[in-house]
Amino acid sequence: MEQKNGSITWSFIKERLDRLDKSKKYYGVPRGDQYLSSYLNPVDSPEEADIIIDDLIDSGKTRDTFKEKYPNKPFIALINKQEETEWEGVWIEFPWEQKGEVDVEDHVRRILQYFDDPNREGLKETPKRYIKFLTEFLNTPDFNFTTFDSEGMDQMIIQTNIPFYSLCEHHIAPFHGTAHVAYIPNGKIVGLSKLARTVDYYARNFQNQERITTQVAEKLMEELDAKGVAVVLTAQHLCMSMRGVKKHDTYTTTSKMLGVFKDDLNARQEFLNLIK
Repeated sequence: MEQKNGSITWSFIKERLDRLDKSKKYYGVPRGDQYLSSYLNPVDSPEEADIIIDDLIDSGKTRDTFKEKYPNKPFIALINKQEETEWEGVWIEFPWEQKGEVDVEDHVRRILQYFDDPNREGLKETPKRYIKFLTEFLNTPDFNFTTFDSEGMDQMIIQTNIPFYSLCEHHIAPFHGTAHVAYIPNGKIVGLSKLARTVDYYARNFQNQERITTQVAEKLMEELDAKGVAVVLTAQHLCMSMRGVKKHDTYTTTSKMLGVFKDDLNARQEFLNLIK
């Protein structure tokens, strides 16, 4: 989903805080939320508070953590994305935050600080470089899915060994491999580069391999109204070879068959034989 920018003003904050009961004691969740509690009746610990306040409820993880530890304390937020649908898809920036990439770089720097000295020469510019890498990798440009009349072509069209790279959504570790894509036209064919672009479009994200396989197949089926689409991905996952079970040279293969490739054993077997 495309993120819209939403810069929150102090007047907006004041208007929302004025709705609250200032006779209650408030504990602000670190970091920025202590600004909020200072406008109310602040205390230094959750134990002292009547109410715990956060600046934002997005995924709800922070709220759930505090509710588990302090089940009898109300947990509120200045903005609750789970209840206020007008904030869906909005990247919110509060006045006490630095703007844009500078603020995100600070978060990366804090992660580095947990494990190493972020001020040493090799790491000083790493937060900036890392955000630049993610910005480039995750922003795959849209493209026109150009199609042409098939001119009677009704045999299998296959593109093999399409390289792809992605980031495991569970560990943010890379996984990479090759994709094999086939379709049987039903009146339309597609420009050959668009098959590789479709793989790239879905791979360059926080992903899992199974989802990429399905998304590529369903996109091609939707755009081409093909008689059938087949997609096979084979990849090596660094989250498996570098950590956990630490099994290198291990590959994972996923497949998605639609239309005749799912229903016709002969068509499916021809595709599998060709990609070998």
